[in-house]
Amino acid sequence: MGCCLRNATNRVKFGMSCKTAYISHSDCRLHDTGPGHPECAARLEAIEQHLRDSGLLAQLLQREAQPVPSEALARVHPPEHLAAVAAALPSSGYGYLDADTVLCRDSLGAARLAAGAVVQAVDAVMAGECQRAFCAVRPPGHHAETALAMGFCLFNNIAVGVRHALAHWRLQRVAVLDFDVHHGNGTVEIFMEQPQVLVCSSFQHPFFPNRHWDVQRPNIVNSPLPAGSDGKDLRRVVESDWLPALHAHRPQLIMVSAGFDAHRLDPLGGLRLTEPDFGWVSEWICQQAAAMAEGRVVSVLEGGYHLPALAASVHTHVTALMQCA
Repeated sequence: MGCCLRNATNRVKFGMSCKTAYISHSDCRLHDTGPGHPECAARLEAIEQHLRDSGLLAQLLQREAQPVPSEALARVHPPEHLAAVAAALPSSGYGYLDADTVLCRDSLGAARLAAGAVVQAVDAVMAGECQRAFCAVRPPGHHAETALAMGFCLFNNIAVGVRHALAHWRLQRVAVLDFDVHHGNGTVEIFMEQPQVLVCSSFQHPFFPNRHWDVQRPNIVNSPLPAGSDGKDLRRVVESDWLPALHAHRPQLIMVSAGFDAHRLDPLGGLRLTEPDFGWVSEWICQQAAAMAEGRVVSVLEGGYHLPALAASVHTHVTALMQCA
């Protein structure tokens, strides 16, 4: 469908005053994880409804996600991984890659759209069609390793976008900033031997998934936080750990794994962040992007399972993306 707004009277074209894109697809909701599963279609419904009711959605450049090109997906995941996911798809009911990672017959299509949205966002930002983009997609991605789906994640959406930026747009340096209650183990595993990519991750520890959280590489910055940590603790590690790493790396594009399950109300975690904390880190990221990456930011939804808190936090995050010059 390309660049579109549901209400034609509110149509905005790239290059006008609005500089932030919102990329999603209704078919991401077809990924059915079963009754009571926290990673559910209602997450996207809550986000979109909140943004619509607030009037923010009409101010964004809305694009419908397209499936990820095969070559972009293959830059991250080998054929055997894609085959394993496809083989687990049920003809009806549910299939399981592990106890947490549930599939229905439409899950692969949703996952291809989620990864494809990030490729589209990178293209839009790099082409100058917008300065920042937020991908409201599911299933999430930052736990998916090169050949392992886990933690609700089938494909590593943000890694697909990063590798696309490096290969297609010939970037030399990209940064991934991951704030989530869970460590972005997949993103670390994929990039820990690729110095062109800086990965900074804040997360509760000890906690799921307990994989790759202690990797020590010049391009990997792990910032574990004990349960009960709040916004002051997040600011401390961002300023002490992330800032010098960013200054040393000088990324040409900043990509964000935006996990809102670090919210104090989230049922899956034990951190105590609030909407103002997500607003602060979002503004901080935009400031760093303005200083060293020509303002370019691509943000991708990861966790967040308390629906009202998720919707309000995404609103705060997207508002920061829109307002930062």
